[in-house]
Amino acid sequence: MGERSSHAQGTFSWTDLTTTDQPAAKAFYTGLFGWDVEDMPIGPEGEEVFYSMMSIDGKPVAAISPQPEQQREAGAPPVWNSYVTVENADASLERAKELGGTVHAPAFDVFEAGRMGVIQDPQGAYFLVWQPNQHIGAQLVNAPGALTWNELASPDTDASSAFYGGLFGWTVAPAEGSPMPYWSIKNGEANNGGMRELSPPGMPPSWLVYFGVEDIDAALAKAGELGGETMFGPQDIGIAKIAVVKDPQGATFAVYDGQYES
Repeated sequence: MGERSSHAQGTFSWTDLTTTDQPAAKAFYTGLFGWDVEDMPIGPEGEEVFYSMMSIDGKPVAAISPQPEQQREAGAPPVWNSYVTVENADASLERAKELGGTVHAPAFDVFEAGRMGVIQDPQGAYFLVWQPNQHIGAQLVNAPGALTWNELASPDTDASSAFYGGLFGWTVAPAEGSPMPYWSIKNGEANNGGMRELSPPGMPPSWLVYFGVEDIDAALAKAGELGGETMFGPQDIGIAKIAVVKDPQGATFAVYDGQYES
């Protein structure tokens, strides 16, 4: 079990879902992963707007929130967001711009939890940076029901490697034994995700979030019962079996049944 009291700089440390139907999404994911829910008010006084914190045994693992109005008006699909811990969110945004990225939300404080910003990399994938204060991110990772992996689908893997290397100091190398072209991402000596070529062509570049499960066949069956759809898999990759699922509102995520790092 990967319990955490802090996350190293450059580490994927948190994920949250922005969705068009928060109550329905909470029902789906609590049914699938057994998460406990704590609704935290985030709207103006008198408005029932919540950031729903999801936890396992009292340890936060993810969150579910309403889709921002501007995204809804633009017809953007619900999405699981990937957060990377940084020492200084403002400095990270400036560095991202220098490297060709686009800042979609200048750094801002999230109450006393931390400070964040939204970036689109030069190839088009969105991610967020997180400067922790009272909220470190996930307190449990690499376990059933918790964040286990983050994977970039890129139309230009060399350019993506250069961008993220320049921003976070990540190193990228081909994964040995992979049945398809795949690159492992390291933050220092620690595994920190993977990268693959964009497929099929025309799909938007994106970061895919993986959650651990104890039994992938049972998890996919449960997802189907709850209104989800298996989009890919299950596939045996040697160290694990993986699959990609779309939830009833249209957000895509992956499940991982296999060996976990500590």
